[in-house]
Amino acid sequence: MPELAYAGHRFSAAEAKDWGVVKAVHPDHATTLAAAFALAQDIAAKSPLAIAGIKQAITFARDHPLADGLKQIAGWNDGMLRAKDLMKAIQAKMAKEMARFDNLLGDTE
Repeated sequence: MPELAYAGHRFSAAEAKDWGVVKAVHPDHATTLAAAFALAQDIAAKSPLAIAGIKQAITFARDHPLADGLKQIAGWNDGMLRAKDLMKAIQAKMAKEMARFDNLLGDTE
């Protein structure tokens, strides 16, 4: 969408959603906040170490070729993923419950 930058045309939220610039458009402030908090809760329920790794991978991939990004995430996964987190996730899924992960320092909440 370089034409947006070049031409500087205004566009609606609905157009931004159609183009994939934004994920969702909400009808009002309260609905927007509710959706944001729901997403935050969903992310917070995931393994903190996995979320930190995803953030790192996204930042790395921004400035590196695809092949380098894939190598970086493969190396990160090999060295950083905790077997304990994987087991908690699998057990919670089987029990149809929410997994409870240790924080990044390894302490339980």
